[in-house]
Amino acid sequence: MLRKDRYKAFVDYFSSHQPDAETELNYINSYELLVAVILSAQCTDKRINQITPALFERFPDPLSLSQSSPEEVFQYIRSVSYPNNKSKHLVGMAQKLINEFNGIVPADIDDLQKMPGVGRKTANVIASVVFNAPAMAVDTHVFRVANRIGLTRNATTPLAVEKQLVKYLPQDKIYVAHHWLILHGRYVCVARNPKCQICPLTWFCKYYEQSQTVKALLKAEADQKRKKATAKKSSRAKKIGDKIKLLSGPVTDDGNNFK
Repeated sequence: MLRKDRYKAFVDYFSSHQPDAETELNYINSYELLVAVILSAQCTDKRINQITPALFERFPDPLSLSQSSPEEVFQYIRSVSYPNNKSKHLVGMAQKLINEFNGIVPADIDDLQKMPGVGRKTANVIASVVFNAPAMAVDTHVFRVANRIGLTRNATTPLAVEKQLVKYLPQDKIYVAHHWLILHGRYVCVARNPKCQICPLTWFCKYYEQSQTVKALLKAEADQKRKKATAKKSSRAKKIGDKIKLLSGPVTDDGNNFK
């Protein structure tokens, strides 16, 4: 299948079945989303949604968070991954927002990455979700699914995956395609034992095609081994039977063996 046809099949399916896919993080403004995305690194959205209500009640805006301390923030986020680092990042991010951006989350990806705890992936999430920019945030799900189904070729880094997806996806679909890939990777194309039996993309998925080929080869190899084992058993049984006949010797008319 040509690359353009694979992309078309991908976009056509999800445009029809998940046209309004969106982040599973709970937020009401750009500040809350930025905080939630920083917290979500190597953590589940479910866990983040459990702790952010209390966090946002205590720190409803960048100013209140900037006036806090990492030690206080830690008490609200201690159940997430790397709470010590993230508490420092959140306070530093809020102070940066207040001091350099008048408390407003910037739209520019380079400006976003100037803040503590904000890498390219987080910046792309904010740019695409909040500002509808054609930016592709590549997390572990996007990286895995894009490579498996064949949207990317020889892409060994998140940046390489991002560049190929942005290049070949329709610009007006880049934002939502990010969510398509994440949700598909989270619930169907999981890291271990992907649920190919329920996946609607197998007809153009490279991973599925290769796995089926491997299964067929393994089955053929197993069948060949079984045939050889059966033939070996039959040969052994025949040899034993021949020996028994030989040891028994010829039988006389009265039924006694010659000695």
